[in-house]
Amino acid sequence: MFKQLKEDIAVIKERDPAARSAFEILLTYSGLHAIHSYRLSNWFYRHKMFTIARIISQFSRFCTGIEIHPGATIGKGLFIDHGMGVVIGETTIIGDNCLLYQGVTLGGTGKDKGKRHPTLGNNVLVGAGAKVLGPFKVGDNVKIAANAVVLNEIPDDCTAVGVPARVVRRKGEKLEEIKVTQEIDQIHIPDPVSQELCRMNLEIERLRKKLDELDVK
Repeated sequence: MFKQLKEDIAVIKERDPAARSAFEILLTYSGLHAIHSYRLSNWFYRHKMFTIARIISQFSRFCTGIEIHPGATIGKGLFIDHGMGVVIGETTIIGDNCLLYQGVTLGGTGKDKGKRHPTLGNNVLVGAGAKVLGPFKVGDNVKIAANAVVLNEIPDDCTAVGVPARVVRRKGEKLEEIKVTQEIDQIHIPDPVSQELCRMNLEIERLRKKLDELDVK
């Protein structure tokens, strides 16, 4: 237990430049509190004591603003930064060394039985306010932009943006004329809606010029 706590604190110190000391992290980081409450509730859930598990998870939600269903499967090194409004559903699977910002939802799309929440691979970053909805897989080393809505599978080593989300970079190669930083960055990524509007404006101007030329003739 103490070894796990030490590892969790080390992850936060590595990823959060605002983290000053282990003592401060232990007392004030709601993401850390939520993850440790999850581990306790998950133990009861795996031993078929579902009501106790849900009581623990709901109490943790009340205290931290982060709701993690005790049935979720979470790997090592998860960092929930700030965390308010994060929701992780029952059949969610999260790989190792993932990073979730505030307002993230890993949820389902209906009342289907069985696997109905997403699976995140290793080293996945999900930006603030992003929604990942459905029983598909998000591959390793994926970055999901802030406020993106992911409704379909994303391959490994991709960056996805927009509503609904689409891949704009894969395996280091740009799929759009954009620049995306390789570090923890939710901001320097394009808005695909704005890009599409710009493309449409250019097309309208081209057609207008053709009409003007026809009028002249």
